[in-house]
Amino acid sequence: MSRQSNMAQYLEDLMQRLAVGATLLPEAVRTRHANYLLQAQNADGGFSGREGDSDLYYTGFALRALAMLGELKGPVAEKAGKYLQASMAGQAQIIDFLSLLYSAALLQASAGIDIFANADAAWPDAVYRTLENLRRDDGGYVKTADSSSSSTYNTFLVVLCLQLIGREISDPEKMTAFVKSRQRDDGGFVEISPMRRGGTNPTAAAVALLLLLNGMDHDTREKTLDFLVEMQTDEGGLKANTRIPLADLLSTFTGLLTLADLHALDEIDLSALHRFALDLESPTGGFHMASVDPAVDVEYTFYGLGTLSLLLGSSPTQGK
Repeated sequence: MSRQSNMAQYLEDLMQRLAVGATLLPEAVRTRHANYLLQAQNADGGFSGREGDSDLYYTGFALRALAMLGELKGPVAEKAGKYLQASMAGQAQIIDFLSLLYSAALLQASAGIDIFANADAAWPDAVYRTLENLRRDDGGYVKTADSSSSSTYNTFLVVLCLQLIGREISDPEKMTAFVKSRQRDDGGFVEISPMRRGGTNPTAAAVALLLLLNGMDHDTREKTLDFLVEMQTDEGGLKANTRIPLADLLSTFTGLLTLADLHALDEIDLSALHRFALDLESPTGGFHMASVDPAVDVEYTFYGLGTLSLLLGSSPTQGK
């Protein structure tokens, strides 16, 4: 498979995988979390974090969760489309811009709503130029135009944005070398160059990039697996790094997805991970971030549903 076909399929394939797994959830679970998400939508059509106004970042997670459950349709989709259209005129960081692009793609696929129908046909070119202004000589992308140190995670986000606007990666070999330079002796990858201890989430971003770039090799894979296995705690979930004692749902989801993409789900205790995710489910809908978290939100609801869906969609022979 070519590099560009890998790119073109990544986000679409991930949502399909999650949606297929979600169909295996008990109907009561699907309904409970769908109702929570629907009730979380604000009057302007967007979604908030735990406080404040509607936000592109949280709206993106809510729409992804609704699409996973097959509920991104009708009035909720129409209201979300109006919110996204109203947000197009503002300036946004890459993470928010990716949320806008991906949310727009989900709305078009799920509900036939095209928020870019009246946009200038040249807007992808303008977006591409803006993104390329964040490229640095090391092959990665920075978070802001005045930054000098490339970010592993932001490089991943930019590549996803390029995929969504149908543009190719320039100098993919240099990007591959950049990503590999972020792996540390513990097997994990870091977000910025000075860091010495790997983290679960930058490792997930790095592995996704290497797979998209056809740059994964045996040694990199084996070191990565050793690191991720060490991140599973007695709780069953994965922690963010070696200095944090507790597992969290974000690290658990990204670590599980990475192991699945590396065809290595048999490396960890999936039954314990499943119990961890269930323990963070609220009986009234939504998911907590970690065992010490008293509240729920739409972001961690996506991670919770995503974790359960990945587990259910995996072959039973892959678990312990």
